Amino acid sequence: MTLKFRTLLSTAALLALTACASATETNPARTATEQLLIARAADRAVEGLTLPIPAGSRVFVDELYFRVDNAPYAISAIRGALSEAGYAVVPTKAEADAVLEVRAGALSLEQMRRVVGLPDMRVPVNETLNVVSIPELSIYSRRDRIGVAEFSGFLYEPRTGAPLGAVLPMTGSFRIRSHKVLMIVSWGQQTVDPGEREPGDSWTQF
Repeated sequence: MTLKFRTLLSTAALLALTACASATETNPARTATEQLLIARAADRAVEGLTLPIPAGSRVFVDELYFRVDNAPYAISAIRGALSEAGYAVVPTKAEADAVLEVRAGALSLEQMRRVVGLPDMRVPVNETLNVVSIPELSIYSRRDRIGVAEFSGFLYEPRTGAPLGAVLPMTGSFRIRSHKVLMIVSWGQQTVDPGEREPGDSWTQF
């Protein structure tokens, strides 16, 4: 075996040993934590939902005008709250004693940041508006991420359209707050854990 051939084999073996694999990651519009913030806010908004009709009444939830991101989760939360309150949720208007038409005032995120010091800034450096980014220089900073939900609606008789009542705005929020000192030391609630629940059974009987 020639020296040149041995060199080629050694190089190939070295490349094989140093090879690595990379995984493709998706980049959704919202992170999992942001999605959970919105979901928790929706759950809190519908806690204790009741309607001005007798318990046991059959209710159809009309979601035609409920046009927001994450609408399916919020609608399911509303339906779940009605079931918990003792109403029968039905799939069509023809089967219903009352129709609940729901709408969303808000179902999104708020973010707030408070800084003791200088926040990160973009400063123009010449007449052509070229800018330079200056990083944050803070003694202390606090970040709040808040899921916010507000729903309302009205109730009517499905055959005649006669009004039966209104659902006043139901609001809910869920907050994550974190702190940082000298841009290094961090503490606080950083994430929401998927599946987090109270100890005990994983189901509740209505």
